[in-house]
Amino acid sequence: MADSSAPHSNGGAGAEAEAVPRSLAPPRRVALVTGITGQDGSYLTELLLSKGYEVHGLIRRSSNFNTQRLDHIYHDPHATPSAARPPMRLHYADLSDSSSLRRALDHVLPDEVYNLAAQSHVAVSFEVPDYTADVTATGALRLLEAVRLSSKPMRYYQAGSSEMFGSTPPPQSEATPFHPRSPYAAAKVAAHWYTVNYREAYGLFACNGVLFNHESPRRGENFVTRKITRAIGRIKVGLQTKVFLGNLSAARDWGFAGDYVEAMWLMLQQDKPDDYVVATEECHTVEEFLQAAFGYAGLNWKDHVVIDKKYFRPSEVDCLQGDSSKSRRVLGWKPKVGFQQLVEMMVDNDIELAKKEKVLVDAGYRDPKQQP
Repeated sequence: MADSSAPHSNGGAGAEAEAVPRSLAPPRRVALVTGITGQDGSYLTELLLSKGYEVHGLIRRSSNFNTQRLDHIYHDPHATPSAARPPMRLHYADLSDSSSLRRALDHVLPDEVYNLAAQSHVAVSFEVPDYTADVTATGALRLLEAVRLSSKPMRYYQAGSSEMFGSTPPPQSEATPFHPRSPYAAAKVAAHWYTVNYREAYGLFACNGVLFNHESPRRGENFVTRKITRAIGRIKVGLQTKVFLGNLSAARDWGFAGDYVEAMWLMLQQDKPDDYVVATEECHTVEEFLQAAFGYAGLNWKDHVVIDKKYFRPSEVDCLQGDSSKSRRVLGWKPKVGFQQLVEMMVDNDIELAKKEKVLVDAGYRDPKQQP
């Protein structure tokens, strides 16, 4: 298997750690993360490294670099001494290729497997339903089968989505029936039940985390929250004047991705595997997000937002609001970042990003009409 990163290292633990004989030091726990280059993958990697894990990530081959969210963690093995590099390695594999998944597990032999990879854009799933099902649903099945066949017992986390609840009225908990309203949501429901089946049929320590919407400055720029804050930054520096959106009445339970990855980890530290809803239990519409974000930036959203029918989904999901009482009770988890703090964090980040972009435009290195 191709390996695009550094050999294992001790993580540069320092002089105090060096005083402990290697033979007596506790073995470092090993985690394998699919979707490591995404928003959640990068935050989870930071969390695991902070807890002393050795982290291995699976990445797809691409003609373009797609590891920007890991740039602050990854160190070139040719330029950085081994002792100064975090214990993180990247490997080529794909959820559509069973052989690559089995080779990765056989090579890494992780203690914990976090399956975060998916075609995760709801609107896009209507355009590429076959691909969405193959990667998001069957891909999870392939990985579960690879875990089952491994020579080493592993704990498995499956990333679910509040979109699985679809048109089921809120609040939604672990006992709420699913009613998916998109190919993406249907694929996530399949992955959820594959995970339950492998837990019950084969005794795997396999957990589902049904995470409600979670955002951050690392959110993809074609997701509505980041599209809004990215536009605000560009409007503030004069690079654009309008942002085109769809349904402003859709209501979501928005939290901070950095908080939610802690819940993922906590699920795999329990004595027994189970399924958990992770949510803030607060609900806000897209219009409320606009008001909070534009207002914080000193702008009136009504001066800049244009409704475009092409951004409406074929079947809408009106309101998703989680009941995370089980996660709070069993895992001891609760969100730390509130809605307004999250909005301000994203706006601040994207205003600074737009300022850097403006420098490139003013210097003639970028077309001012080119939008993210």
